[in-house]
Amino acid sequence: MTTTTQAELCINAPLTVEYQQILTPDACKLLVELTRKFRPGLKQLLAKRQQVQKRYDGGQLPDFLAETAEIRQSKWQVAPIPADLQDRRVEITGPVDRKMIINALNADVKVFMADFEDSQAPSWQGLMAGQINLRDANLGTINYTDEKSGKYYQLDPDPALLIARVRGLHLWEKHLIADGEPVPGAIVDFALYFLHNYQTRIAKGTGVYYYLPKLQTHQEAKWWADVFRYTEQKFSQKVGCIRATVLIETLPAVFEMDEILYMLKDHIVALNCGRWDYIFSYIKTLKNHADRILPDRQVVTMQQPFLNAYSRLLVKTCHKRGALAMGGMAALIPTKDEAENKAILTKVQADKELEAKNGHDGTWIAHPGLAATVNGVLDNYLSDTRVNQLDVLREHDAPITAADLLQPCAGERTEQGMRTNIRVALQYIAAWISGKGCVPIYGLMEDAATAEISRTSIWQWIQHKKTLSNGQLITKQLFSTMLEQEAAVVRDEVGEAVWACNSFSQAKKLLLDITTSDQLVDFLTLPAYELLH
Repeated sequence: MTTTTQAELCINAPLTVEYQQILTPDACKLLVELTRKFRPGLKQLLAKRQQVQKRYDGGQLPDFLAETAEIRQSKWQVAPIPADLQDRRVEITGPVDRKMIINALNADVKVFMADFEDSQAPSWQGLMAGQINLRDANLGTINYTDEKSGKYYQLDPDPALLIARVRGLHLWEKHLIADGEPVPGAIVDFALYFLHNYQTRIAKGTGVYYYLPKLQTHQEAKWWADVFRYTEQKFSQKVGCIRATVLIETLPAVFEMDEILYMLKDHIVALNCGRWDYIFSYIKTLKNHADRILPDRQVVTMQQPFLNAYSRLLVKTCHKRGALAMGGMAALIPTKDEAENKAILTKVQADKELEAKNGHDGTWIAHPGLAATVNGVLDNYLSDTRVNQLDVLREHDAPITAADLLQPCAGERTEQGMRTNIRVALQYIAAWISGKGCVPIYGLMEDAATAEISRTSIWQWIQHKKTLSNGQLITKQLFSTMLEQEAAVVRDEVGEAVWACNSFSQAKKLLLDITTSDQLVDFLTLPAYELLH
């Protein structure tokens, strides 16, 4: 392993000439400084997550906090939303791959969320190249020539607004060591993106914009607010130069949305319904609650009462506080078959119609081919003069209670659903540990969240001795047998060459281990990261 030390940062990875443009002496110094100041508090927050989860495992249910009732009941608003963040009707998301960045910024959308998190496997090469790519995108100089086709890609004159999503607080960057311990991945992504882009963006009259994933508490939001304020002061920037959208994609966080907005009120502009991770978090948080076990993931849609309540409460909370309320992901991928594509677009249209009716200000897509359909839905609710739905306050709604947000979900557990879960999880994990975080599987653009739902559902069914709709008891042995069978199906689908070069054998072993473990593994990306170079 190549090891370099620079400004007290130990770099356990190759430092090419290109990467040295990112890990400059100033960048290394900033990473060490932020790590020393904020890593101790982060460790305490992660320990608190475990303590709270133990209470849920012992039978307690999440609820609104009594000690923060005053924040929920008092009158206050977040800082005014910058002009270039007010119209976010359609956003596209994707990894920080060079060609994908160009295509996404050129898509018919308002915003591109460039992702260092769930759709980006955090390989060393991927992370360093991603920072280079985003620097070039902000400069407007990014281009790419496809080696196979010879096609040349460059930015159009009026690209979408760029927002970067950093890694979650639970992920560490094993290649960067400060004082003998890894640097938090979130600090790496945040600091490098800020340092290399703040001057470019401010010169263009904008700010440095982020998405923050997987927060669970308002104390975690306060941690980020402190990081933002410290960085703004260090670089002599005004408060609010940094702006954030927070994904509400964990079950505990839905009970603290007012508090999260309050803690970040100088920097936050929106909350987002990260619904796939939210479903994963529902399973994980309530894993010991036998009366709240979800059915096949295919039937856990936004029409389910507990998810619709989450969407409506997010809209009401955000708009009351002057923040935008972003909708969730349409993961379907268009197809060339005309009839099939029509059915896909009809599904997407209905999904986005529900969000718009609930009052969401914008929504996510995973593929540029959905932009026209989703723009069509949002344009029925918005215009050039009404660019969001902040005026939809939902003041006459019945109060949404903890019981609404925790309501059990009806539906079957089918053999077909279980087998589909296994194939999706296997293919996704294999892709992830091969360096790809965003993968088209069976007509859906899958990222880590859907693989998490797939494997945690089966784990929970095994633990609670549930049966499939055909009467079969779901056991470790049944899962192991199905995994062998479905691995053979996948091997046949992808072919021997792809199977051999894409870490499928490692992925199969990892999926078996984490699904049959007696203790639920918090995030599959933690053990998978050990297999990623």
